[in-house]
Amino acid sequence: MREILPALRRWYAASTPFGLATVVEVSRSAPRDPGAAMAVGPDDEVVGSVSGGCVEAAVFELAQEVVASGEARLETFGYSDDDAFAVGLTCGGEITVLVRPVTPERDPAFGAVAQSVLEGRPVTVATVTDGPAPRGATLAVWPDRVAGTLGTSGLDVAVTADARGELALGATGVRHYGPHGERREDEVSVFLHSFAPPPRMLVFGAIDYAAAVARVGDFLGYRVTVCDARPVFATPKRFPPGVEVVVDWPHRYLRGTDTDERTVICVLTHDPKFDVPLLQEALRRPAAYIGAMGGRRTHDDRAKRLTDAGLTSGELSRLRSPIGLDLGARTPEEVAVSVAAEIVALRWGGTGAPLTVTGGAIHPSQ
Repeated sequence: MREILPALRRWYAASTPFGLATVVEVSRSAPRDPGAAMAVGPDDEVVGSVSGGCVEAAVFELAQEVVASGEARLETFGYSDDDAFAVGLTCGGEITVLVRPVTPERDPAFGAVAQSVLEGRPVTVATVTDGPAPRGATLAVWPDRVAGTLGTSGLDVAVTADARGELALGATGVRHYGPHGERREDEVSVFLHSFAPPPRMLVFGAIDYAAAVARVGDFLGYRVTVCDARPVFATPKRFPPGVEVVVDWPHRYLRGTDTDERTVICVLTHDPKFDVPLLQEALRRPAAYIGAMGGRRTHDDRAKRLTDAGLTSGELSRLRSPIGLDLGARTPEEVAVSVAAEIVALRWGGTGAPLTVTGGAIHPSQ
């Protein structure tokens, strides 16, 4: 939803009702993940997407209907072999979409939520999708406060606790509760949409390859920092706007920087005096991905140095080296694509093989 917030904030500030459609559940080879959003505002202006084009026309009509009626709707779209012209997903997947009307009167916390998302401050929005609680009711949950209600205080308390847990993980999905907050699969369904700050990408070594990796990292939605101890290379003008550039010894900078299970670390310094102390620190802290540039001989030498420095085989097994997938990349831009492909594959459990030689679902379950 981040990419459509400018339009939503404009409509909300003008007290103009709009229909907000959000993917709340997916199965099989669905084109978009939970949280993907589309909105229909004044003069039939449309922003966002829930399926990449397959069911947008039907969702557009639903959004118009919920704005007119003031009642939220929950619809599931799948593929129909019986009618090739029926509204559905050509990829064979299935998505469930919640469409709800939004106005300042119905959702007084929406403005504060939008501001938090734009500023990168964590917030989870809990929305009733099904069951005896009011469909479309929302509860906004920050680490230190809440706003709104889902209908009962017991449900609010239970959902608030779960929402904060999901927020710590950056997770999004549907949870099920009894009408007063107890866990029961056949009662109230609540969609927890976590807006955690963007994950970090730490790139060490301000070389041409780093500029390309930083560019693709920024494109993928990471908050990118490039660090190098050499001020002649670590200059902001060599990197895309919005990329933070730090002049410091890599291991010292990393030691003073927080990382988590979503952090990506790319070591491109290609120099043992930088690589070894940096990787000693990196391989002993939380991170989703730790990759290091260099050929086979460089990797073997680096691994021996790290072993001599006391790293265990388990710690070394986290290192992706040589960095990237085998794409035959040569230029810095091609290498950046190779690195990004490996990061995405590791994140979602992909094989890195061409889809033409694989079978089963294109988008494996998360």
